[in-house]
Amino acid sequence: MLIKCPECELQVSDKAPACPHCGYPMQPTVKQKSRAKNNKRRRLPNGFGQISEIKNRNLRNPFRAMVTVGKTTEGRPICKPLKPESYFPTYNDAYAALVEYNRNPYEMDKGITVKELYEKWSKKRYAQLATGSCSGMKGAWKYCSAIYNMKVSDIRVRHIRGCMEEGRIILGDGTEKEPSPVTKSRIKTLFNQLLDYAVEYEIIDHNYARSFRESDELWKERHTVNQEHISFTDEEMMLLWANVGIVPYVDILLIQCYSGWRPAELGFIELSNVDLENRIIVGGSKTDAGKDRIVPIHSRIFSLVEQRYMEAKKLGSIYLLNYLDNPSSKKSRLTYQRYRKRFETIIEQLGLNPQHRPHDCRKHFVTMAKKHKVDEYAIKYIVGHNISDITERVYTKRDIKWLKTEMEKIK
Repeated sequence: MLIKCPECELQVSDKAPACPHCGYPMQPTVKQKSRAKNNKRRRLPNGFGQISEIKNRNLRNPFRAMVTVGKTTEGRPICKPLKPESYFPTYNDAYAALVEYNRNPYEMDKGITVKELYEKWSKKRYAQLATGSCSGMKGAWKYCSAIYNMKVSDIRVRHIRGCMEEGRIILGDGTEKEPSPVTKSRIKTLFNQLLDYAVEYEIIDHNYARSFRESDELWKERHTVNQEHISFTDEEMMLLWANVGIVPYVDILLIQCYSGWRPAELGFIELSNVDLENRIIVGGSKTDAGKDRIVPIHSRIFSLVEQRYMEAKKLGSIYLLNYLDNPSSKKSRLTYQRYRKRFETIIEQLGLNPQHRPHDCRKHFVTMAKKHKVDEYAIKYIVGHNISDITERVYTKRDIKWLKTEMEKIK
C-alpha cells in the first residue's frame, strides 16, 4: 500500500523504514541494519608472535599480543607481552602492532642470550653485506659456541678473548680446528658489531668488545700471513694443465687463472648466470664495481667451464662449481674453506711453490693481462675494480664484444 511522505509528499510504501526520496524516517521504531564489520583474521607468519583473546571478562581491549623472544630446547617458541602496549580492542589492531614490531624490533628482553641476539642481528646485518663478508662472519661465529647460551648482559672482555684464543670447531673427520689469525680478527669484528646492536636496543650500556685492541702478536701474525700474492711461473702453469682430469679441482684453479674471480666468488657463480652460447659469466661480490660483472669465458678454459656446467646439471645444483668430496652431503657448494683446502692439497701434491694461496690465481690473471697488453679498463671491468676516471666510468660505453677481444689477448 502506498502512502504520502509527510516531508516531501511523494508516494512511498507503508512498509518502507524511510522515504527513498528524501530519507524521512517512516518507521522510527525500526532500526536500520548496520553493515557487518570485516572481522576476518589474518594469519601471523611463523616467528612473529602470538595473539590471544581473553574471554569471559568485560575488557575494553581483550586481544593480547605476545612477541617471540627465543625457543626452548624442544623448539617451542618463548613469548612475552609486547611493549609498551600489549592489549588491543580488535585482533587486527594487535596484528598490525606485531607486524610493526617485527619490522623494527624496538624493545628486547634484558635477559636475551648471545645466540638469540645473534639471530636477530644477523637477519638485518647479513642483508646489507656482500656474500663473502657474510661467509666470513658466519665462519667466525662457529668458534663462539662456548658463550652461545650466556646472557648478553654478562659478556665481558675475557669471554670475547676466550673465543678468539680458545675457540674450536670440529671438522668432518673429527679433528679440531683452531681459529686462524684472520678468523680471530673476524671474531673481534663480529662482537664489535653485535654488541653495538645490543647497546642500540638498550640491552647493555657498554660494548666491551670495543674496550680492547688486537694484541701486537696477533697483528703481526695476521699481517705475516697476508703476505704479497705471487703469480704462477710458466713451469707451474704447464704442470697444472698437464694434470687436468688427473688431480681433482686443478681445472678450477685454471678457470680462476683465466678469469680473475676472487676465491670467495667462485662458489657463488650460479648456473643461470653462465651463458655458454655467448661465452660469458655474470657474477661477483664484495664491492659495487665487483657485483654482477660480466666476465668473458676465455677460449682456453671454455671446455673446462662447459664440463663443470654439465656436471652441475646432473647434480641438480644451482651453482657452477661444486664440492664432490662428500657425495652424501646435500650441501655441495664450493665454499671458500673447501676451495682453500683443495688448493693447498694441489700445491703440495704437484710440488708447486708452498707460499701460493688461493688469491694468487687472481693475481696471475692480472699479471698475464698486463703482460699481453690488455686494456687497463678492461682488466678493471673483468676483475671488478673501481674505475676512478669519470669519463670512462660515466660517459664511455663498453660492449661485451670489446671485453671478449681484450680477454683473448691473453695466451
